[in-house]
Amino acid sequence: MSDMTIEMDARMRELFTRFKLPTLASEVVRRFTDAGHHTALTTLLEVLEAEADERGQRRTERLLKASRLPPGKTFDAIERTRLPRAVVTRLDELATGEFLERADNVLCFGLPGRGKTHAAAALGDALVRRGHTVLFTPTFRLVQELLAAKRDLALPRALHRLDAFELLILDDIGYVQQSADEVEVLFTLMAERYERRSLLITSNLMFGEWDRIFKNPMTTAAAIDRLVHHSAILEFSGPSKRADEALSRSRPAEAHA
Repeated sequence: MSDMTIEMDARMRELFTRFKLPTLASEVVRRFTDAGHHTALTTLLEVLEAEADERGQRRTERLLKASRLPPGKTFDAIERTRLPRAVVTRLDELATGEFLERADNVLCFGLPGRGKTHAAAALGDALVRRGHTVLFTPTFRLVQELLAAKRDLALPRALHRLDAFELLILDDIGYVQQSADEVEVLFTLMAERYERRSLLITSNLMFGEWDRIFKNPMTTAAAIDRLVHHSAILEFSGPSKRADEALSRSRPAEAHA
């Protein structure tokens, strides 16, 4: 068997196994070769690769739909020059998805308009395109959904559904309304995912202000401890993009005044 045939055999075994066709995986190359149809294997492999590409595209489309990621928030759309160089470098590293295997967290801090949400969504988009499961949600909305599940005595089931996502992106954690029940379900979510699944959190509040979210100092400390234990911390500084855009829009009007 030539080196090319060995490579084709290995690749076709891989694809047939992925397609859950074990008999074809073990028999097709040998039988085609024994029947004198060795030259047809190249065409067969091309068809298999096309099927793999099509399945991959359909899976990506399903994952993107399930992710609830905001449209247009991709790495291609990010103005990298507006972000600190260290943040850009770390985002590129995180986009490989290796941190998900370790169940590490990503914590994004910065004032409003500094690009935290766009960066978080862009990272989620990149990971989905690598085949990972991601869910993006405003923190207040997810907290309300978990509260409803708790009232219906279905909180464990709701947490189990969230466990299907390798990365859960909680946007704007500082906007939780901070009632005792809301704090409880948010902390329960963090505790459930600790060292098992990854969280990405964006916040306008630095850790020193998180007592405004969790109220109780012990709960605040416990939440921070779980998040920071295995985490990448990204600090978004610089001018506000939204403020700059508003200023640029006002200048033509001022020129005509």
